[in-house]
Amino acid sequence: MAAMLDETALSQALSGRRVLVTGHTGFKGGWLSLWLRRLGATVVGVALPPARRSFCTAVGIDRLIESRIGDIRTENTLREAIGGQDFDLVIHMAAQAIVRTSYEAPVDTYMTNVVGTAVVLEAARRMPSLGGVIVVTSDKCYDNREWVWPYRENDPMGGRDPYSSSKGCAELVAAAYRASFFSAAGGPQLATVRAGNVIGGGDWGTDRLVADLARSAGSGVPARIRNPVNVRPWQHVLEPVRGYLMLGAALLDHGARFAGAWNFGPGADADVNVGRLADLAVSKWQGECPDYIVERQDGAPAESVVLRLDSTKARAELRWQPLLHLEEAVAMTVDWYRAHRREPERIRAFSESQINDYAARWATGEDAAPAQAEKEVIATCA
Repeated sequence: MAAMLDETALSQALSGRRVLVTGHTGFKGGWLSLWLRRLGATVVGVALPPARRSFCTAVGIDRLIESRIGDIRTENTLREAIGGQDFDLVIHMAAQAIVRTSYEAPVDTYMTNVVGTAVVLEAARRMPSLGGVIVVTSDKCYDNREWVWPYRENDPMGGRDPYSSSKGCAELVAAAYRASFFSAAGGPQLATVRAGNVIGGGDWGTDRLVADLARSAGSGVPARIRNPVNVRPWQHVLEPVRGYLMLGAALLDHGARFAGAWNFGPGADADVNVGRLADLAVSKWQGECPDYIVERQDGAPAESVVLRLDSTKARAELRWQPLLHLEEAVAMTVDWYRAHRREPERIRAFSESQINDYAARWATGEDAAPAQAEKEVIATCA
């Protein structure tokens, strides 16, 4: 495979391609759709209606691509939303994405994340022009042993809460479809992707750390942090989105070599606990400084304490690597919220400028992350 070292090569691979994005009204799906449009792809999105306060609503994603409202949980509703259209690439991102919500609505979580994945894959395999499918799951799909070592793609699936379990199940559904329907030589291929804890402008979801701090900055009401010692692999949304786009292009151009599971995790400096991330975010707000309090809740749903990803495969096979240090990722995120608060009518242009700056960083070839061996030493000593 020719190395895809910058956005120009990515545009050459994806320009003119028809891409279906499920979940385009969500946070990551919105950023993905915005970048796909910039690359010249023809994007169709299928999702539930956007929340009143969301990246999609702020930027106007539904006016930039062909946006269709539909429910992925049944074949009929998805078929109606797609309307018989054919696609080169399907990127399935629609999901119930909140751990605590999965405790409140476990059946709906499984219906969306597991049954919905099967429904989307069933629709995809009937598309004549299909070249590839990417199913976006989560770093929480792994059987978490609470160890310090990063998880690799061949580690077992698991999940001790409904959300994590549903993502492990989605991986198993995708693996079964890959073996049964997406394994023919020269035919469409299927990959799954797992990212870290993603931050970035426009995430207004509940129980999202930076989103809670952004609300605090606007209201003066302190954000509440439940588990400040829990370690997560934090990364800016553009980092995994770039990985998904590179993988999609590789599936279309090179097929089976790029099928299977892929991790897109951050560099060594980004594996920090919740309290450290909160302090770093607060420090970037300048005069609009938010506040937070630690509020441990007795009987609260259990969450993983330590979680890290090994992205060696993506480095070696795709030539993907993190570009941003944690402090840069946090600064970009806070800058977005501050810009939205000052000039919400210009937030689309601001979002596009962040993609432009990030793509320029990519073109320099600078790698923000140390090698894996160094990463493990840092993680152990942290």
